[in-house]
Amino acid sequence: MSKTITRLFDDYSDATAAVRELEGLGISHDEISIVANNAHGREVNDHDGVNDHDGVNDHGDVSRGTSTGALLGGAGGLLAGLGLLAIPGLGPVVAAGWLAATAVGAGIGAAGGAATGGLVGALKNSGHSEEEANVYSEGVRRGGTLVSAKVADGHVAQAEAVLDRNKSVDATTRGAAYRQSGWSSFDADAPAYTRDQVDQERNRYGATAAAGVDRY
Repeated sequence: MSKTITRLFDDYSDATAAVRELEGLGISHDEISIVANNAHGREVNDHDGVNDHDGVNDHGDVSRGTSTGALLGGAGGLLAGLGLLAIPGLGPVVAAGWLAATAVGAGIGAAGGAATGGLVGALKNSGHSEEEANVYSEGVRRGGTLVSAKVADGHVAQAEAVLDRNKSVDATTRGAAYRQSGWSSFDADAPAYTRDQVDQERNRYGATAAAGVDRY
């Protein structure tokens, strides 16, 4: 049996460090996913698996091009398969892995357990509660990075320790902070956060604004 564990990170570099540690534990990159806000317009170059903005058209819609293949996994580890795409309510994101593919219905069909409905639907489909799915999705919308992994029961404690020591965010605490400002749940129809709004959000929680600049 396996369990899906997910954490939100304010700093993209903390999230990618966690991904590398998870792979170092022997967890296949096929079982790991990352979804990062891209309000700062980071580019993914040839050595990352795709070119510039393949996968998002001029209207911010997802195209089923080379980036879709990258999302489903790239040689050399998960981060080598990063692609650029758009998810409803989030705008452009940098992403790789099964969670992102499920969120956009990227050609995986029933074989991937795909219940379309954006990131909230993908998270709920993987076993997360309504509350967790909404907080995690809102966290990405506000500039964060989500890391999710399908982990065998015997390695759950190790994987959770990796995510926690790389400065992940507690979903309950962050959800409470969001609600203090009037938030109730993730709204896929709400406008994506701008670069300035993301920077303000990062500063609110002590994350570095520069985390929005690419660190590949």
